[in-house]
Amino acid sequence: MTENLKEKLKSRQVTIGSWITIGSNSVAEIMAQASFEWLVIDMEHSAITLDIAQDMIRVIDLCGVPPLVRVGHNQPNIIKRVMDSGAHGVIVPMVNSKTEAEQAVASVKYPPEGFRGVGLARAQEYGQKFEKYREWNQENSVVIVQIEHIEAVNNLEDILNVPGVDGFIVGPYDLSASLGVPGQFEQPTVTEAQQRIMDISCQYNVLRGFHVVSPDPQAFIKKVDEGYNFLAYSLDSLILANSCRNMLQYVNELLHG
Repeated sequence: MTENLKEKLKSRQVTIGSWITIGSNSVAEIMAQASFEWLVIDMEHSAITLDIAQDMIRVIDLCGVPPLVRVGHNQPNIIKRVMDSGAHGVIVPMVNSKTEAEQAVASVKYPPEGFRGVGLARAQEYGQKFEKYREWNQENSVVIVQIEHIEAVNNLEDILNVPGVDGFIVGPYDLSASLGVPGQFEQPTVTEAQQRIMDISCQYNVLRGFHVVSPDPQAFIKKVDEGYNFLAYSLDSLILANSCRNMLQYVNELLHG
């Protein structure tokens, strides 16, 4: 296994990861070599399939970076299969209740802590080291729940107290949509909901995550200052697009004065 992400998360130090939506091993390798502390393969809002995800997990893992997968939804078979492919953990969308949080954890952990079925795939070194993997998985696999609906905010204390939930990450777009103002992050109902999330999470000293979608360093630092410590910085397509645009703008300014 690569560097132990779990210990970093337990110590509540700020870690910087990013999001991968382009189903390319080359993109995965380039981003892993950029020294992110973890990378998320997004299977919810991309065309990445399980077989593509497994190859990307392998590439990221072999670069020494912990690979996580945001699954499409909180479904035990999907979670089991990405974990068997070698993911170090999952980010589970739309976790709105204690029961749903318990299901996410149980889908990752083997009995008696969970109900994950036993398979012999890449994670278990194809059956050669199942016991070693079982011990690692029970102690070190990562479960992050997404808080992205007002129902989740209302049930946040119960969700955060579920054993095995390592932390949460806010989904601002869906949270604002659940309040009837999609994408309007400065609306009072949205800012109040986000403040409730921060207030409750501070009471329990849990890992607090946020995806700073725009590749904006100042926006990133603002979230650190607000108290978030599990931070995804932008995503592959935006990093590429902004880099190309800024490079061409600079060259054109030099060219045309």
